[in-house]
Amino acid sequence: MSRKYYYNNSRLTNTLIRSKNSSKHQRSDRRSWFKRRFRLIYLKFLRLRGKPEVVAKGLAIGVFAGCFPFLGLQSLIGIFLATLLRGSKVAAIAATWISNPLTYVPIFVFNYKLGKFLLGTKDDVLFLDLKSFTAFKELGPTFAITLLTGCFVVGLILAFITYFYSLAILERLGNRRK
Repeated sequence: MSRKYYYNNSRLTNTLIRSKNSSKHQRSDRRSWFKRRFRLIYLKFLRLRGKPEVVAKGLAIGVFAGCFPFLGLQSLIGIFLATLLRGSKVAAIAATWISNPLTYVPIFVFNYKLGKFLLGTKDDVLFLDLKSFTAFKELGPTFAITLLTGCFVVGLILAFITYFYSLAILERLGNRRK
């Protein structure tokens, strides 16, 4: 893939500038930028400093914090819990992205239904009209307790699974490097 460059020969600058007709390369440049960025994040993740137990603990804490509906505060909760439990703070922040804009709704609906099953709560109809906030507000504390119960149980289960799987993977990667 060759790019066309020309030199700006003005008196003030002598800089290398990309030619004006390289618009067809912009899409491929963006794709390659995303690939490079993703690869950099992946390599940084693999090269996290610390013992595998500490990194695995950070990942588990992040997954646990990511299961709760406190959007925007999940990273702070992950850092706080990682500090308390001596896990990797960077891994905890990265793992909170288990819930992202694409997965918020399925995760929280599943957590609510699990909490409803565990607590045995009965709500007549949970077809909320998005135009009316009062229907949502009328559910009140029952809805919040049900959702948080489901989030806590799902978070514990996923954190447990994440810890042991990531510990095995990180130990294997550590042995491969040696």
